[in-house]
Formats: sequence, structure tokens, C-alpha cells
Amino acid sequence: MNFVFLMDPLETVVFRKDTSLILMVAAKRRGHRIFYLPSGGITFQENQFKFHVEEVNPRLIEEKPFVRLGAKILTEKDVHAIFIRTDPPFDGQYLFNTWLLDQLPKKIFVMNSPQGIRSANEKLWALQFRNLIPPTLVGRNKVEMLEFIAREKDVIAKPTDGHGGKGVFRIKKSDTNTNVILETLTKDGRKDIILQRYIPEAQQGDKRILLLNGEPLGAVLRVHAKGDHRNNFFSGGKPYPTKMTVNDLKIIRMLKPKLKALGLYFVGIDIIGNYLMEVNVTSPTCLQEINRFYNCHLEDKIIKFVENEVRK
Repeated sequence: MNFVFLMDPLETVVFRKDTSLILMVAAKRRGHRIFYLPSGGITFQENQFKFHVEEVNPRLIEEKPFVRLGAKILTEKDVHAIFIRTDPPFDGQYLFNTWLLDQLPKKIFVMNSPQGIRSANEKLWALQFRNLIPPTLVGRNKVEMLEFIAREKDVIAKPTDGHGGKGVFRIKKSDTNTNVILETLTKDGRKDIILQRYIPEAQQGDKRILLLNGEPLGAVLRVHAKGDHRNNFFSGGKPYPTKMTVNDLKIIRMLKPKLKALGLYFVGIDIIGNYLMEVNVTSPTCLQEINRFYNCHLEDKIIKFVENEVRK
């Protein structure tokens, strides 16, 4: 089969962390041809889609993880599956790509569904599960935000479209920087943000659980660096082994039908304590970290799933 990976430039791949790389290696290992598709490489012409791609041979060789085999143009008849793996933020180009991919023939399997990605803002989609999330405020009204902080006493403030731990602040009731943090994040009241009660278990880290078709694949604990409150790896957090709890599995069962209905097959959820924090659908990561801790190859399960969907 021909597998196309819509993703950021190959030069940006971090060898020991990148989930896209390990998926590409698994697909190649199972006999598929692998094509890198840059953002902006999709064309619609003469009533069909064309993909300006580069065929690659992905390898687990840190000095040279990709052997470039040359540029090609594939038509929609040549493609069996497309993996949307562009990193957030979900910006205008990302949105445009999903609109184009929506129009592909149904015989081409897309992971994840473009419509599903558009529907599930990674910070806001969890609001529908009100009994699973901590006390939360979404908005920009300063009076309401200050009242929320006074009531909760210790909160996390973050943008609705952030990623990698950027723009995440911890605010305590007596913090003299409260006003400037709120003004900065809301851009002086022009942008909505999220406030959530700070969960003390965050001191022990947050748990990333990867799901495949609504079922748990594996989990890893992300623990913040010394002197920082952000557990995200891009903000200095480190991975540690962890186990899924009864409460984690309860959360997963509640999410499963909603995720499957939207075609969100490969998803990463973040849990702190007993609370669901985020649902990551654009480019879920942490596959390599989980593999190393538990000496497994979860990427094979993902590729087998895609193969089965293509055959359907």
C-alpha cells in the first residue's frame, strides 16, 4: 500500500521522540511505500486530487533517519491511506488542509478524520464531559475571571489554542501578577482563554494515555522540570512509567463512542489525578516513550488497524 504522511518538514523530526517517524518505520517494515507530503502539497486539478510528495525510506538511524528517494506526484488513485501528522497549532493552513482532505474519495482512509479534527478543539472538546473535568471557566470577562480565581484560590490559565506548554500560567489568589497575566493571555480582552482549578496531583505529573479506536494503547507519566509547573515534554518535562487506574478506564469508556463517531482513531488524552484535562487529536505523541518503558512496538498495532480500514 501507499501511505502518505502529511507532516512538518522532515528536518524537524526529533529522532528519539517523534511519533510520526516510528509510524513510518512500522509501515515500511510491513511492506508499504512511504511518502512525505508537506503542507501545501495538495492540488485539485482536472476533477481529481494530486499530491506533491517525496518518497522516503524511514530508518531507526539517528544520523540519517530518512533516505530520500525522490519527488513524485501521486493521484488520488495511487493513495491508500493518509496520516494527518502536522503539529499544532491548528491554524489557517491546517484548517485549509482538512477542508481539502474532506473531499477525497471515501476509499482513501484518513487518520484522523479531517472533520473530527475540526470538531475537537484539544482544550475545549472535553467541556461536554462536565463530570470529568475540574472546575473551569472559558471566556474573557475580567470580573468573572477574577471572581473565579478568588473562589478557587489556585488556578491554571492557558490559551484555547496553545500547544507545547506555551502560555500556561499558574495563578494564586494573592498573586500580584494576576492582572497582567490575564491581560496578556486575553490580549487586553480581545481573546477567550481557559481557567481551571489547579489539581494538586499535578505535582506528581500528568498522565498521557494513547487510544486506538477508543481503546487504550499505553500510558506515560510526564513530570515537570524543577522550578516549572508545566509537565509537557516541550517545556522540559520528563517521562516516567505509569499504570492506568480504574478511573482512567472509566474516562476512556465515556470518551470512546464520541471519538469513534467523529473518526478520531488515534488520540492522546491527558489526565491529572481523577480529572480529564485535554484530548489531543491533531498529532498525538509519546509513542516512543511508552515503547521504551514497556519494551513494546505499539506502532505495529496502529499500522495493522490502518491496513484493516483500507481493506474495508
